[in-house]
Amino acid sequence: MEEGVTFRFVLGGLAVWRVTHLLHLEHGPWGVLARARVAAERLGLGNLIRCFYCLSLWVAFPVAWWLASNWPERGVAWLALSAGAILIEVRGLQPPTRPQQD
Repeated sequence: MEEGVTFRFVLGGLAVWRVTHLLHLEHGPWGVLARARVAAERLGLGNLIRCFYCLSLWVAFPVAWWLASNWPERGVAWLALSAGAILIEVRGLQPPTRPQQD
């Protein structure tokens, strides 16, 4: 097995989660990403941007292409990287607590 594959895969998974989370929820500097989401909805890509699971598949594709060297490995890496991002989002993060109203 090639040296550093596990390390690169973990970094790839974290990068997929970070970029997916950034595109899915964050406003970005000066609201750039929020405006990009509005533009994407106008172009008919609203379901892609609103669905974290769908978006993680698209974000994971180029990372899987970079990590793997042949088509079967790329297919498995693609799904695994997306699954890793989803696990971080769903299980790894606690939803923000809302202050209780008096």
